[in-house]
Amino acid sequence: MARKRTVHIRRVYDAPAQTDGTRVLVDRLWPRGMTKKNAHLDEWCKQVAPSAELRKWYIRNPDCFAEFSHRYQAELQDPERADALAHLRDLAEERTLTLLTATKFPEISKAEVLAELLRG
Repeated sequence: MARKRTVHIRRVYDAPAQTDGTRVLVDRLWPRGMTKKNAHLDEWCKQVAPSAELRKWYIRNPDCFAEFSHRYQAELQDPERADALAHLRDLAEERTLTLLTATKFPEISKAEVLAELLRG
């Protein structure tokens, strides 16, 4: 029987928790004002981030999370992004995975889309 994957989402600016497990930043751009030391990252997986075009579209249309999610999942079919997603899936199989993002609203972000895919 397969183990249910535990995937959390947190802001990279929040203090790390003991329950975080492996901490992976999933933003393409490095978070403003954050040092590598203070980020407490295990990895930076920027290859899984949405394209610049999709990110900019979503910034202009923040009420369109469902459409963003649909477009982003289509982008995740790209080989480089698919490989990065498979890597995250492997990490989640091994232990708890925490996806980190700089966004102010992680519950309607790429991290949420990724977490749902990884949990499923």
